[in-house]
Amino acid sequence: MKASATFISTLKEAPADAEVASHQLMMRAGFIKRLGAGIYNYMPLGLRVIRKVEAIIREEMNRAGAVELLMPVVQPAELWQETGRFQAYGPELLRIKDRHDRDFVIQPTSEEVITDIARQELRSYKQLPRNFYHIQTKFRDERRPRFGLMRGREFTMKDAYSFDRDKASALKSYQTMFDAYKRIFDRFGLQYRAVAADTGAIGGDASHEFQVIADTGEDAIVYCPTSGYAANIELAEAVSLIAERGAPAQAMTKTATPGKSTCEDVAALLGLPLAQAVKSLVLATDVKNEAGDITKTTVWLLLVRGDHSLNEIKAGKVEGLKDSFRFATGAEIEDHFGCKPGYLGPIGLKKPVKVVADRTVAAMSDFVCGANEADFHLTGVNWGRDLPEPDVVADIRNVVAGDPSPDGLGLLAIQRGIEVGHVFYLGTKKYSVPMKAHFLDENGKPQPFEMGCYGIGVTRLLGAAIEQNHDARGMIWPASMAPFSVVVCPIGYDRSAEVQAAADQLHDELAALGIDVVLDDRGERPGAMFADWELIGVPQRVVLSDRGLKAGTVELQGRREASATVLPLADVVATLKVRLAA
Repeated sequence: MKASATFISTLKEAPADAEVASHQLMMRAGFIKRLGAGIYNYMPLGLRVIRKVEAIIREEMNRAGAVELLMPVVQPAELWQETGRFQAYGPELLRIKDRHDRDFVIQPTSEEVITDIARQELRSYKQLPRNFYHIQTKFRDERRPRFGLMRGREFTMKDAYSFDRDKASALKSYQTMFDAYKRIFDRFGLQYRAVAADTGAIGGDASHEFQVIADTGEDAIVYCPTSGYAANIELAEAVSLIAERGAPAQAMTKTATPGKSTCEDVAALLGLPLAQAVKSLVLATDVKNEAGDITKTTVWLLLVRGDHSLNEIKAGKVEGLKDSFRFATGAEIEDHFGCKPGYLGPIGLKKPVKVVADRTVAAMSDFVCGANEADFHLTGVNWGRDLPEPDVVADIRNVVAGDPSPDGLGLLAIQRGIEVGHVFYLGTKKYSVPMKAHFLDENGKPQPFEMGCYGIGVTRLLGAAIEQNHDARGMIWPASMAPFSVVVCPIGYDRSAEVQAAADQLHDELAALGIDVVLDDRGERPGAMFADWELIGVPQRVVLSDRGLKAGTVELQGRREASATVLPLADVVATLKVRLAA
């Protein structure tokens, strides 16, 4: 392709609202153009990358036995009402009405629609297993769209759905998709980790995220460098940091801590390590009647070590907190503790609360906690002697770097990542059972489908790849994703017949070999031409000039290389083939 045959529109400066590198560079390179908040036009160069991403995904999904179809963007609300997600999904689900006042949604995902297809088309166990996928536009009404394609409202996603007869078969399908995802991300040439994750709004019993490693990532990835353990921080298991609770060595003492309402300030005032303090967090759960009125409220006191933080996902898995919880109101806190937040603790309560202690807190002795009186804390507090054992002991905190790995094979490290793929084993409860999606088994009896779902953020991958691969000059695309593999940059293309002829010949020869090559025939000055293609991030650049051609040479430079290599014109094609194959 010649540059004049496509559309190149680069900017020297990024728009002021572009916050992260991928957003800045895609806007500057003319890959995307903002239409509205979180909504972008994909310009020709950006679309070329998207199509390459889609092609790799299709090849590996087809190789894994999945079958492509296409489901609509607009979906009837009735299907979402069957599963309860029409009400439960929240404001991210864009709900609309047609001219007949019927409810529809703009799909963020397609579990309901694919389950409806399965219950109509897959009638017998003989038709299983089955995996359908599509690559389609999605919409999620983000409260604060930002970071360009990283957190947009409209985006493209590949979502796949498996249907099996039993759990063993479903887990086999899950593994097939997991392996396919590894091949996909390997082919993209990105550094990534597959980590255990929470199932979130999709639901289900097992889940892994595929995270592209990047310092600007929104997610924290926990891993053990000396073992295979890896998990999203929401799910990473935090073991107790104390092997055995020590015997009390101090008397419990009420100690004045005027104006010191945080664990950090109290520890500093008392000259104690922060790890000796215990932090109190107060939650509440409500029981409601059919009319939606609250008939009973239970207040919960969650205790984590002073240098740790509460993991709300883990807290939501504690029996009694599973269905739903909220943070307690100020009035509820004063009613149960007789004190405002900042000096709360498990001793001297006005009304009973359910006490949940993190594993490490449950093993502590002689610790510091609030005295339930303003400007006072208790020191030398011990379980069993000064207060009853906690009602529940559970892992409710976020891990920190240096914690022991749950597999016992080393210490945990944390790095940032960008979620670009997610696989779920759903089972039957979330979609098959509520939608009455059944097949007939060998005995002619109806059984619910065992389901799995598998997503890849196609457009988000562009942002993730750039966040991982860029420098001060622009984007650095992996060869498999780049808009072009090679750019031929002729100096004086519009002035020298020799340069033009050599550039055209090289372009045609590379194109004939199936290499995705672009020839810059715009007649730009060398500095401006080179700057454009470095910004765009094409992996290999060949420069031809009158002087070089007289010597029978060209300059070849990889996008990551600091300087060009001079080599014979006759060798450039073979050299490029080797480089691109690598």
